Amino acid sequence: MNFSKHILIFSVLSFLIFLNISVLSCSKSNVNKSTKFSIVCTTFPQYDWVKNITAGNEDKFEIYLLMNKGSDLHNYQPTAQDMIKIASSDLFIHVGGISDIWVKDALKESKTNIIVLNLVDILGNKLKIAKHIEGIQETEHHDDECPATCHACCQEKCHTDCHADCEEHHHEHLHNHNDEHVWLSLRNAEIFISKITDSISILDKTNANQYKTNAENYNNMLKELDLSYKTVVETAKRKTILFGDRFPFRYFVDDYGLTYFAAFSGCSAESEASFETIAFLAKKVSALSLPVVFVLEKSDTKIAQSIIANTENKNAKILVLNSMQSITAKDIESGANYLDIMKKNLDALKTALN
Repeated sequence: MNFSKHILIFSVLSFLIFLNISVLSCSKSNVNKSTKFSIVCTTFPQYDWVKNITAGNEDKFEIYLLMNKGSDLHNYQPTAQDMIKIASSDLFIHVGGISDIWVKDALKESKTNIIVLNLVDILGNKLKIAKHIEGIQETEHHDDECPATCHACCQEKCHTDCHADCEEHHHEHLHNHNDEHVWLSLRNAEIFISKITDSISILDKTNANQYKTNAENYNNMLKELDLSYKTVVETAKRKTILFGDRFPFRYFVDDYGLTYFAAFSGCSAESEASFETIAFLAKKVSALSLPVVFVLEKSDTKIAQSIIANTENKNAKILVLNSMQSITAKDIESGANYLDIMKKNLDALKTALN
């Protein structure tokens, strides 16, 4: 009996020691986890910039990309899990503009000390109004449909109320709205990276100098690439590009003094171009002897094919100019990054202008 009793006592003590070790281990794990700063980014360029700025101190951060399934900011709707990530983050970076109207609700339950960076706000007086140019087809809608630009309104209100409140907004959006595609300018990217670095340095003051050094190195690479773009454009035969697709490159073309024609504006929800739009763009390709019709990444190229089929020589090529609006987690795992994509865009532009 005494021997059995000793065995029982030993077993109980062993269990208690094991339990105590487990609790201590979990507590340590939770402490380590809580000391990591949480950074939430809505779009891929922000995410990639943050990764480069924090290089060397990755263990101090949890960095999340919300739009990692191929949907762009115009169609994105946050999940409950996304909202929780935002609310508990230390730094939240988003584009801003009309497509981010959901952000206000997401921030209602956020931590009081969260740092929020709105790229559109950061750009300030450098922000551009999306202008309507000849050839761009406006978004159309029928009387029994809610305007695509009022998608969020339609979700919150009944169908009738949506029309009453959104028709005026829809008209204004078509003709006088800010262009949200601010990341497609290398010069804008430098501004954003500096601001993001400042915010990260506030979170982790100990390594602020390292983040500043990383940002300076990255911005130097942006400057070098910007110079390459400038050289290509200055020595090119042409100064015009044409898109058989949506056109989110307003900041990009303005940086280098290029003119452009396109089927749709950058935030259009349309996917079918009218015959008039196709005919107009086909005439431009022929009249200007344009060797390339551009499309966005993951385009089905149908509009571009129709444009080329209606040109005089029918020999223009279809090339991709990547706007980084459809980057997936799989793309990132395969090595997709902002600088490489912009370098590939430079190669495509060189072909289109010569």
